[in-house]
Amino acid sequence: MPKYYQDKVFGHYLYFTSHCIVEAMHAHASNEELSEEGAAKFFVRSDGSTIVQHRGRLTDREIRGIQAFIKVNYREMYQLWVTKSQTGFFIG
Repeated sequence: MPKYYQDKVFGHYLYFTSHCIVEAMHAHASNEELSEEGAAKFFVRSDGSTIVQHRGRLTDREIRGIQAFIKVNYREMYQLWVTKSQTGFFIG
C-alpha cells in the first residue's frame, strides 16, 4: 500500500490501496492498519480541495486538518498517484 508520506498527518497515515487506483485520486487516512475499514476517504480535486466520502473514525478536527494538509500538498501527492494509476483528479 503506497503511503503518500511516511510520517503521520494529524495522527493518521495518508495512503491508497492497489485495488482502488481505478477510482479518481483520493487518500485514505487511518491511524491504525492501512486498510479501508475504519479509515476516512478523501477524494481530491484538481485545485486541492477534497470531498470526504467516508469519515471513518476521524474527528471533525482531524478531518479539517487533513483537508488543509492535502490542499497544500496535493500536487506532490499527485506525483505518486500517477505512478500507480491512470485516473486523474476527482471531478464532481
